[in-house]
Amino acid sequence: MAITFPFDSATPEATKSVGAWLAGHVEPGDVVALYGRLGAGKTHFVKGFCAAIGVDEDHVSSPTFTLVNEYRSGHLPIFHFDAYRIASPDEFEALGFDEYAYVDGVCLIEWPGRIEPLLPPGTLRLHLEHLGEAGRRIHLVKTAPSTL
Repeated sequence: MAITFPFDSATPEATKSVGAWLAGHVEPGDVVALYGRLGAGKTHFVKGFCAAIGVDEDHVSSPTFTLVNEYRSGHLPIFHFDAYRIASPDEFEALGFDEYAYVDGVCLIEWPGRIEPLLPPGTLRLHLEHLGEAGRRIHLVKTAPSTL
């Protein structure tokens, strides 16, 4: 069973606030998949999430070329992935995704559609969509066994 929580965001700051809210509701081992087109607000969401756990948001950037950024200055390690340049799930798995997904941190994954078969049960899925000048709509989709 899936439960959807919609959020509207008129500004990048509001998108960061949704990220900060979610940071207060995750547990070690959670995986958050961030779906959305270029410019949908995925990285702003991650900045708000990281700031809420004690990471300076100025240190947060999309790991498009590095594939993963690790943020450890907080009470919860964050592993921020970008699968945009990944050709296949096998390539992503070869990079050591399992080593991150099953540890005491939280994985945030941009462009997860490219690695969908690797996402564990209970992955929280956020769909960010443009609403034109009105901002963004963010749908958080939760399925069991997530703790949210």
